[in-house]
Amino acid sequence: QVQLVESGGGLVQAGGSLTLSCAASGRVFDINTMEWHRQAPEKQRDLVADITRGGTSNYAESVKGRFTISRDNAKNTVYLQMNNLRPEDTAVYYCYVRTYWNREYWGQGTQVTVSS
Repeated sequence: QVQLVESGGGLVQAGGSLTLSCAASGRVFDINTMEWHRQAPEKQRDLVADITRGGTSNYAESVKGRFTISRDNAKNTVYLQMNNLRPEDTAVYYCYVRTYWNREYWGQGTQVTVSS
């Protein structure tokens, strides 16, 4: 089992920045990919960014150039640095990990609200 605890959400004005953190515990040595997803009200949950254990990352087109995903394998933590935030970035952000055995785990979610 892997447990995920997210932090760092909040309210910010458009153009501002926030950094989300997600700390993993449990069978952390099984973790391969770490990801951030988000879900706005009445919309589907979408992938924002992902990063492999080796550090290869990918981003949704809507956040490229504004968001940066990183991970600290020693601390079993993944981060999402969000700059130049827009009202359309408002959503609940979820941490997600996939293990080498393709087991999946979700965090509880953290609210990000961007005011115009």
